[in-house]
Amino acid sequence: MAFPVDLRRCQALGLAGTAFLALGGETAGALPAREFLAPESGRAVLGLVGVYFGVVLLIAAWALLGTVVRGPEPPVPRSLLLVLAVWAAPLLLAPPLFSRDVYSYLAQGAMVDAHIDVYAYGPARLGGPLADEVAPVWQQTTTPYGPVFLAVASALSALTRGEIPAGLLGMRLVALLGVALMAAALPRLARHSGADPAAALWLGALNPLVLLHLVAGAHNDAIMLGLLGVGLVAARGRWHVLGVVLITLAALVKAPAALGLLAVVALRGRRRRGTARATVTTLVVAAATTVAATAVAGTGYGWIAALKTPVSPHNWSPTSVLGRATGAVLHKLGSGLAPLAMPAWHAAGLAATACLLLFIWLRLRPHPVYALGLSLATVAVFGPAIRPWYALWGLFFIAAAAPTGSLRGRVAAVSAVLALAVLPSGAPADVGQVLLAVSGGVLALVVLWQAHQAAQPNAPVRERTA
Repeated sequence: MAFPVDLRRCQALGLAGTAFLALGGETAGALPAREFLAPESGRAVLGLVGVYFGVVLLIAAWALLGTVVRGPEPPVPRSLLLVLAVWAAPLLLAPPLFSRDVYSYLAQGAMVDAHIDVYAYGPARLGGPLADEVAPVWQQTTTPYGPVFLAVASALSALTRGEIPAGLLGMRLVALLGVALMAAALPRLARHSGADPAAALWLGALNPLVLLHLVAGAHNDAIMLGLLGVGLVAARGRWHVLGVVLITLAALVKAPAALGLLAVVALRGRRRRGTARATVTTLVVAAATTVAATAVAGTGYGWIAALKTPVSPHNWSPTSVLGRATGAVLHKLGSGLAPLAMPAWHAAGLAATACLLLFIWLRLRPHPVYALGLSLATVAVFGPAIRPWYALWGLFFIAAAAPTGSLRGRVAAVSAVLALAVLPSGAPADVGQVLLAVSGGVLALVVLWQAHQAAQPNAPVRERTA
């Protein structure tokens, strides 16, 4: 007999997972400096084990929910949205997890509020307790974000008066708004693309990466994807101009969202065979929105040059890894070309991205929503920087328009692996911390196996024969 699976059990198991995440994060998360515990302290060790115990429970709950969604009586989207709300609830007041980027957001918002040019200076220029929370590698780095996000961060800074706990809560609420917009857009995009809305919600909104990095990590990718998704919903209907405005605002949070404008043109061209007219209208509205948003934000056009903001030297994107390896080989050979290895590989990555985008849009020509998902995935993989949550750029739209269930399965498997890739503190891992994280995950697997065994019927007792 199989492990009994239904919506309520999945909801309860996932809730247990996020509850352990929140509890473990109290001592092992990306805590403010004054609350930081040494990784070898007993409470930090217990917290790390607890976080990974929760992560594995959450992944298991999500996988089991997938069997329910694919079953003979799949839940309606409204039921899945309730599950998402229940799973996210424990994370609302948890400390930041898996990244310290939210402190950078707050510092950059405070800089804008203090009239410091965030495109010319890093958070170190701000000084004070808030800047001290920013990871050392980003202290001197200018912001890579657009004026729309900086306006949100600045308003939040003014509202919270630089208080870190209030600022963290505010950023999480902004991220939750983005996730809510994502969840609202997914079923509509799926229906338009001929996909199953419930399956789209399962892969694109209930995905552990969404809960771990967009909710718990409070990343601004949530508001980017939310605006992008809602913009596509509007643009495919009678609200073309509104859709372009929303997508442009998403691009002024993070630049990759600008690819959504290609999807708008493709959608309008399909409906009315007016590709040229749709292109001109889209470009004019996008340009006007950009000018207006930049003027309102008051941050100027430094965001254009900020697209070249340097990335961490320890970044694990394929082009960065190849750049470091090539540079090391050239250095050992005594070649003076070693410093050029990283820029050369990054340029090769950009060239490969351009070629693949042309192939997707001009040769493959899949459904525009699916093409957008493939394009954003390409940008994430071949770009100069990559983080686990970058996978959500393409995954969100692939979830909405994936042509086959097997493709969803492969994307889900990648998501589950990426969900285990980062420590809750956001710091680089050492061997001891990896072992503790593995211990937490193994403990969760043992508990799940015991629950599975307890759910099995008792084996029949054979009568002895004389």
